[in-house]
Amino acid sequence: MAGAPGTAGTGRDVTALALLGEWIVATGTTAELRSRFPGAEHIDHGPAVIVPGFNDAHQHLGDLADGLDHLDLGAAEFGDRAAVLAALAARIGAAAPGQWVRAHRYDETRTTPGALTRGELDALGGGAPVLVTHVSDHSAVLNSPALRLAGLDPARVPDGRVHGPELFRLLWSDEAIVDRPSTDGWIAGVERLTARYHAAGITSVGDALVSPGQLGRYQEARRRGKLTVRVNALIDANHADGFLALGVGSGLGDSWLRVGGFKAFVDGAVAGHSCLLEQPFSDSDPPDHGEQVTPTAELYALFERVHRAGSVMAVHANGDRAIGVLLDIVESVQAACPRPGLVHRIEHCTVLGPGLAARIKAAGLAAVPFGSYLTAHGTKLLQWYGSERLHRMFPHRTLLDHAIPVAGASDHSAAPYEPLIALRDMVTRTSPDNVVLGGNQRITAAEALWIQTVGSATVAGEAQLKGSLTPGRLADFVVLEDDPLTADPNGLAEIGVRETVVGGVTRWTAGNR
Repeated sequence: MAGAPGTAGTGRDVTALALLGEWIVATGTTAELRSRFPGAEHIDHGPAVIVPGFNDAHQHLGDLADGLDHLDLGAAEFGDRAAVLAALAARIGAAAPGQWVRAHRYDETRTTPGALTRGELDALGGGAPVLVTHVSDHSAVLNSPALRLAGLDPARVPDGRVHGPELFRLLWSDEAIVDRPSTDGWIAGVERLTARYHAAGITSVGDALVSPGQLGRYQEARRRGKLTVRVNALIDANHADGFLALGVGSGLGDSWLRVGGFKAFVDGAVAGHSCLLEQPFSDSDPPDHGEQVTPTAELYALFERVHRAGSVMAVHANGDRAIGVLLDIVESVQAACPRPGLVHRIEHCTVLGPGLAARIKAAGLAAVPFGSYLTAHGTKLLQWYGSERLHRMFPHRTLLDHAIPVAGASDHSAAPYEPLIALRDMVTRTSPDNVVLGGNQRITAAEALWIQTVGSATVAGEAQLKGSLTPGRLADFVVLEDDPLTADPNGLAEIGVRETVVGGVTRWTAGNR
């Protein structure tokens, strides 16, 4: 049953699991398993529902662990420009000489009169380098000292904005110019974040842009026994040649830390008003179709090298034009070098145009769309993309109907990480202010649960290990206070998590909040 959308777990007639170490060895009724394993310890969760551990297939745990002490401008108190500037000024005043002042999750749609500028940051004074990252994580604004440290002439960057791969290099590559925590500090950050994820029922994550240095830090966390969430690492494709030369590619690792493939980009961000579209943004004047961040020829060469080596490419493509660019590349490379069974990934796959789903299916690709973007970004999406296009965005219904493998993903911190919020968004397609956005893409609660568990494991190439509560799979599960398959869809996000178990070990309980 666990292999098809609409089911996730053991089946609704199963009331007990038998565990041996970190594995499930049997399922059945309580009476059956008591009879088969009379000496086993018995744990009764009472009137609760057990589902497979949630798997967030695309987020940024490693990058977030770098910046837990950064100013979070997504918090409720930063709903106006004056509050943002005052908080930044306070951070600048408290900074040690040469220390970077960092803020993240800035959203210009929550403040007036719009995006921060270099001039406003410079006016705060203090001399500290300042960098404020947009909620999309695809752009940032820097003050003049920060631009100079980045090797950029402030006169040539009048608004102070840095985008895409250039920003990733400055912030998250192994050559980053900003202050970074020590390995001990980074591992402590991973532990703090993981505790939050466990409280939400998450047992596995896909880290969607991992540098070689970060992979080494993950290995160190694993060695120290500090890694309690399973990590599927997508390596920054800028390093693909070096990894492939050593024979390192998809599948290397174990059930705790595994290389899932290589990550590349076609276009910009949905929440950054920069994804590559066939038709311009609905609110743009003059018409703006978004941006392509990797030239087609460069992306073609990279995809071909990784494909020929037998490894997975996970390519960020949001807009319908971006998805078309990627499909042209995939189809050409596959025709020249067929590799049956090698499943590449479209990260986000947000805006589908006519015929794209059929092409994705024919190319054997998997899709990793956003789950909780309606909660995160709401009706501004209607302003930017228009009603018709929203019927083709976050296209879970269309992808499932075409039998395309679909994973559950938050892209945290660009959207909430809680999987139960994603379930509500996928089932109701309703914004926080109660506006239905693309209701034709609604799916059932069973399908949404399948996406967040079996689907994510399938897309990661790990369905033989996780995603369902069946014999031979890892004992990763979540104890919920209510059944998401029968609960009020509007209340899915409020279902309580009682306990999260990873590899047979309880990693979080409601009593230890």
